[in-house]
This record gives sequence, structure tokens and C-alpha cells, in this order.
Amino acid sequence: MKKIKLVLLFLCGLANLSFGQDCNLAIRGKVIHLENNESIPGAYIWIEEIKNGAITDLDGNFQIWNLCPGTYTIKIQYLGHQDITETIELKSNSFNKTYRMEDSALDLDGVEVHGHKDAVQTTSTVSALYGEGLLEARGENLGESLKRISGVTSFSTGNSISKPVIHGLHSNRIMILNNGVRLEGQQWGAEHAPEIDPFLADEITVVKGAETVRFGPEAMGGVILVNPGELPTKKDGKTDLYLLGATNGRMGNLSITHENGSEKIQGLGYRIQGSVKRAGNIQSPDYYQSNTGLSEMNFSGTIGYTRAKLGTELYFSHFNTELGILTDSHTGNLSDLEAIIENGRPFSDGEFTYDILNPKQKVSHNLLKLKSHYHINPHWKANIQYGYQANHRREFDKRRGDLNEKASLDLELYTNTLDLFVDHTHENALSGTWGFNLIQQANSNVPGTGVTPLIPNYDMLNAGAYMMEKYSKGPFEVEIGARFDYRTVATARFVDNELEERDLSYQNFTAFLGAYYQISPSLTFSTNLGSAWRPPNVNELFSQGLHHGAAAVEIGDPDLDSEKSLKWVNTLEFSGNQTSFELTGYANRIADYIYLNPTGEVYVSLRGTFNVYEYLQADAFLYGFDFSGSHQFTNRLSAYVKGSIIRAKNLDTESYFPFIPSDRMDWGVAYKIGQEGNSHKFTVSNQLVARQKREPDFDLAPAPAGYALVNFNYLKQFPIGENKMNVGLQISNLFNTSYKEYMNRFRYFTDDIGRNITLKLNYQF
Repeated sequence: MKKIKLVLLFLCGLANLSFGQDCNLAIRGKVIHLENNESIPGAYIWIEEIKNGAITDLDGNFQIWNLCPGTYTIKIQYLGHQDITETIELKSNSFNKTYRMEDSALDLDGVEVHGHKDAVQTTSTVSALYGEGLLEARGENLGESLKRISGVTSFSTGNSISKPVIHGLHSNRIMILNNGVRLEGQQWGAEHAPEIDPFLADEITVVKGAETVRFGPEAMGGVILVNPGELPTKKDGKTDLYLLGATNGRMGNLSITHENGSEKIQGLGYRIQGSVKRAGNIQSPDYYQSNTGLSEMNFSGTIGYTRAKLGTELYFSHFNTELGILTDSHTGNLSDLEAIIENGRPFSDGEFTYDILNPKQKVSHNLLKLKSHYHINPHWKANIQYGYQANHRREFDKRRGDLNEKASLDLELYTNTLDLFVDHTHENALSGTWGFNLIQQANSNVPGTGVTPLIPNYDMLNAGAYMMEKYSKGPFEVEIGARFDYRTVATARFVDNELEERDLSYQNFTAFLGAYYQISPSLTFSTNLGSAWRPPNVNELFSQGLHHGAAAVEIGDPDLDSEKSLKWVNTLEFSGNQTSFELTGYANRIADYIYLNPTGEVYVSLRGTFNVYEYLQADAFLYGFDFSGSHQFTNRLSAYVKGSIIRAKNLDTESYFPFIPSDRMDWGVAYKIGQEGNSHKFTVSNQLVARQKREPDFDLAPAPAGYALVNFNYLKQFPIGENKMNVGLQISNLFNTSYKEYMNRFRYFTDDIGRNITLKLNYQF
């Protein structure tokens, strides 16, 4: 009898097990735009037979579990897109598919959609500044704004010149795209800030992986995409007005953006945007920094036309700025230089003024873009983009007499870019891009400066061909890509009245492999292994003189080799109802890393005494991790934390490289009163930065001490009729702490900025 019972129990167990297996199937999927392969968050999925469904997450993924074998009808809906209805036959395996939704023209009133999509689709780590975060960053330059993203810091020359740093790399190793066009200025200079107005952006995205395959050389450290919003395609006028004022530097900033569509021509839209900015001398806690004012005036305009198969866009932007360079960074003789470095601050307290005197910079940048696309069929789209840029940089030194108004460095750079590529998407979950791009560049020294040019005239031509393919199946994505580049550089200049010419050529093959997996509805993992390269820039090869804006003598090496790197980035991301976090770890091995090293020598001339730097090359290994997280304690109270740690080792000498960010962490608590769209939000934060203990063998002064800053932020949002008003109050360095940032090249001469109170008004109508 016992044996019979055991057999019956065993058979029942098998039946239950079989039943559990049969009804443990799943329908997984990903919903993206047919137009551009970008994910669609918030799409609604409904299974009619079980009267249940799901909503896609920020990456467009969805999962429906515990389904038995059978026939199911799946319906996918998203505002402004054509519905998708499909019959699915579930057998013994779960179902995976990528769905591509097509836009549909709908006239809807009184509906406001709040959402976000990444500006670029990649398996590499992507972070973005948008919405409320971008609102709080308004009025700051690009480098300062992006410090809100973990793993991104800035390399600055004083307070007004700032360059983004991603995982320890900056300048020519970071590519910046202005509305899809690679920004080409004199970005090789450490004190050459990006010529871009952050007010034109609706979203600023940072890609932290090696993106040479996707974007070409100079993207080995990462990519920053400054993207305006989509153009309207029907008559629906919107205007954004920003008015900002700050106490430190007595800064005033005005920006206005207006966009609308045509009532008569469906698909036609335009946007115009402009901003002006003025600030005087910056104040450290105990004194003014002489000649640190700035003046800026910018403009951009876009017109576009979009139909079912054809789209075209014309874009123009103008950037113009005048920047003062700290007077105390230019000293008269060796003893003065040694004295101010030892003193650590200017000998006089200075005074406030809006006047900008020599030394200073005047920079203008014009960018013109024409882009079109054509849908060959439902699966293939052809794209063409042409970009033209004209950059004019003038740097003024302290001089006597009539020469005082003549630039010591006068450079004109003209760049033409052409991108031809096709995108394809298919129902079998494959998508990809094949393309070719061409960059032609000419740089000239404008004669009449009376000074030997820092860099020679040159012509550069770069041609690259690439392919990328992505396979998407439910929660899983895998992506591969490869690229080949060939570059020629022809240089010429006079040295001691003799013409020196040199022709150089470089070529390289790069590739990457990446994957993304949604482990659960709340947990995702991405990994990306990519090779990258960067040919040496002309300044690294041929600099032989005083770089006025940097207040330093720089010496190049014409025999430098191309940098070649292999970077591996891994990110684990969790997004729950109350808690979210992101952890990114990376390792970057760079062969023949080029760096600017202080020699310990000084150069004495009639124009002053300056430190001497030289470009050297060594194998490097950079590694570290970024982290960020937040927790919602109640409907009103929340907290966040973010930070980064990076190590950069010189493998040739077993020492450390200069100008690598030190360990840092930022944490804060926020309290919010009211409902969305009509609320008060108070935030108190604490920024902690450690002393950089991993210094190079020689530096002009020891790394400064670590510091802690307390900041306060208040944001009030409320409606005015059908319009919207945002009022912000920010207090940076609340306790007026004296500190020096290791990544500031002027830390030898002055403290950083003191307390700064900023009032921001934003009216949307």
C-alpha cells in the first residue's frame, strides 16, 4: 500500500511539474521607433486572452510572465503612433520580439506627455542631463553643467574656462556633438573651452565608452551630445524665457527660445534661440580675482520639413565670447613667479570691474548643418549630413604701445564634414548602420601678430568607413561594430625665415562588442569592450613657444605616435519604486598616451616669466568606478548620492600622470511640498573632494588639500494660466569656504570661487 501511495505521489508530482513548466512561459519584447530605432518608454501592451498587460520601461523593454501554451493576441499602443496588433502562438518556448512603431499624425489638445529617451542608442554606458536637472544647470558653462553626472568632472583654467572630463580624459579625447555635428574648434588647448551655448539643448547626453567606431577619432574617451528638442510639425507655438542673475561676478544672463510649426504646410517647423551673458571679476572668499570677467553673445536657428518618407533640416549656430585671463597668472620675472606660487594667492585684494583687459581671449564659432533622410522602404533609410564650421580664436598678451590691441595668437580654422549612412531595421530583430564620413580641415595663422606662431598652418583630411549591427530579442541586445580610418596632415611654417614643411599620415582599425540584458523588470546589466585610437594633434607635435591663454611655454614632439586604447565598461542599474542606483566600473589601457608634463624649468622674456611644459608619451592604465543612487523615503523626502574614483598609472615609470581627478562624492537630501507642476523643492547637498595623493614626480606646487562644500537649492514650479513659471534660488559654497581644485590650472596662483547666490527665472508660454 505504501508503494502504491509513493507511485501516486510521484505521478502527481510529475503532473504538477509538467503543468508548472507549461504555464511558466513568457512574452518578452522591446518597443522602438521605426523612424530612428530609439526606444519608446511608456508604451502600453495588452494581452486580450488574459486581460492583463505591461508598460515598457525607459529602455523600451516589457515582459509578461506565467503564460500557458496557446494563442494570444497582443496589442501595443503609444500616443501619436499607429497601434500594433499581432497574434502569437506560444508552444514550448517563450516568445521574444522587437516591435517598431510608426508615427501617426494626431491632433490632440490638453495632453502633456512627460518622458525621456536617450539621444544615442548604444550598449555603452549612457547618462543624460534633462528636465529638472538641466533646469538647475542653466547659466553654467558646459563643463560645469556636466559635473552633475557621476564620472564626469571638469578641467578648468580659472572659473570661466572649463572642459568636460570623462573617466580622466578630456580635450581631443572627448568628442562633443552640437546637434549631431562634431564640434571642431581649437579644442586641443587645455584653456580652450567648448564653443557651445548649453541653452540650445533640450538634453545633454554623455556616452562614457570608447565610441571611435560610431563617431571617429577623438571619441576614444567618450562623447557628449548637445541636442535640441524635436522640431514641431504643426502650428503649436512655444516660448522659453530664462533670466538669471548671480552675486559672484555680478553675472547677468538672458536666453529666449521660440519654436512653432506651419499651419498651411504640414511637417514644416522652425526654432530660433539666442542668449547674452555678462560677468565681472570673480571673488574668492577673501579677494577679487583680477581680470576674470566674461562677455558672451550666441544665436541659433533651425528650420525643418518632415513627411512620411522624406525629412530635411537646416541648422545654424553662432557663438561669440570674450574671456579675461587672471592677471596674476602672467608674472614679470622669475622671482615674481616663485613668490606668487609660494604665496598661493594674489598679493593684492583686487576690486570689482566688468572691464576685460589683456591677457584675454576672443573666440567666435559658426556652424552650419544640412541634413536629409529618405525612407527607401519600410526597412531601409538613407541619410546625408553636411557640416561647415568656421572658428576664429585670438589670444591677447600684455604688451606695450600700439601692439597692445594686436593678438599674440590669431588662428582661423575651417572644417567641412560629410556623413553618408544608411539605417536598417527588420522584423527579425536586426538593426544596424553602415556609413562613411569625411573630414577636411584647414588651419591658418593670421599674420601680423609679431610673434612666432605656437602651431604651424596645416591641412587635414580624414576618411572613415564603419558598420554597426545590433540584434535585439526581448530583454537581450548584442551589438558589434568595426571601423577603418585614414588621416593625412600637411604642415608648414617659417622658423628663422626658413620654410619648414612636413607631411604625416595615420591609419587605424577599431572595433567594439557590447551587450545589454534586462535581468528583471528592475535590474539591467550592460557591458561594452571597445578599441579606440587618436592621432597626435598638431600642437602636440609642433608646439614651440608661449601659449598665452595658458600662461605657459609648451614644447611638442614631431615623432609622437598615435594613441591606441582598449576600454571595457560595465554597468549595473537598478530602478525600483523607491530606490534606484547605478554602478559603473571601467578599465582603459592606452598605448602611447600623450600628456603635458611640467619640466620644472621657466622661460624668461620681455613679456614675463612662464613655466615650461613638454609633451611626453607613455603607456597608461586608467581604471575606476562611478556610482549614483537615490531613495524616496516618503512622498516628500528623498536623498541622493553620487561619486567617482579613478586611478591613472604611468606604466613606463610606475608613477602617476598630472591632472587626473581626485576621489569625490556628492550627497544631498531634498524635501518637496505640493503636487507636480505646482510645488516647492528644497535641496541641501554636500560635496566632498579628497586631496590628490597620486601626484606626478614633479609639479610646480603640491596638490591642494581636500575640501568640503555645502550647497543649497530651492525650486518653485507653478502655473500661470495655461503657462508655466519656474523660480530657482541656488547658493553655491554656502559657507564661503576657501579651497583649491586640483583640476584647475590656476590653482598655483589663486583660490577657487567663493560663495555665489544665483536667482533663476524661467517662463514657459
